[in-house]
Amino acid sequence: MTRAPLPVALRCAIAALVLGFLLLPGAAQAHIVKGEAIGFVSGFLHPVSGLDHIIAMVAVGMWGAQLGRPAIWVLPLTFPLVMAFGGFLGLIGVPLPGAEIGIALSGVVLGAAVLSQFRAPLWLVATIVGIFGLFHGHAHGAEMPPGHNPLLYSAGFVLATGLLHLCGIVIGLLHRWRWGGYVIRAGGGAVMAGGLIFLWQAVT
Repeated sequence: MTRAPLPVALRCAIAALVLGFLLLPGAAQAHIVKGEAIGFVSGFLHPVSGLDHIIAMVAVGMWGAQLGRPAIWVLPLTFPLVMAFGGFLGLIGVPLPGAEIGIALSGVVLGAAVLSQFRAPLWLVATIVGIFGLFHGHAHGAEMPPGHNPLLYSAGFVLATGLLHLCGIVIGLLHRWRWGGYVIRAGGGAVMAGGLIFLWQAVT
C-alpha cells in the first residue's frame, strides 16, 4: 500500500520551516552575552526566549490552519501587524495595564480555541488574535535592551513571530488526517494548560 503524497502547501510550509530553523544557529551564536547582540538578533531571539510567547504564537498558526481559508493567512498576518503596533507603544513607554495577564490569557484562550475547534466569524477571530498580539508586542517593545536599534529590533521579533506562526500552521495542517485532528487538539490542550500556569504566576 503506497502512502498518499503530502499536499503541496504542506510540503512548502515544511520546507520554509526547516529553512528558518537552519538560520537559527547563527543567530543564537551571536547572542553569547546579554547586550552583545545587535538589535535585529536580539529582537529575533526575544519571542523564542519565553515559553509564554512561543505557545501563543504557535497556537495562532494552529487555529488558523484549523479554520482554513482565509483564516489560515489572515490570523498569522493580523497577529504580527498588531504586535508591531504594540511593540511601538512599548518602545515609547506607553503603559499597557495587565500586560502579563493578557499574555497568559492568550495561551488559555487560544489553546482552548484549538482544543475545542472553536469557529466564529472571521472578524471576531481576527479581533481576538489582534488583542493578544497587542499584549505580546508591548512586552517585546518594553523589554528592548538599551542601545539597540528599534527598527531592527522590531523587524527581528516580527520575523521570529512569523516563523512560530508557520510552525503552528504546519502542525495545524495535520487536521486533514483523522489522527492529526487528535494531535492538534492535544496540542491545544497543552497550550491551554501552559497558559493557566502562566496566568497563575501572573496573578500571584
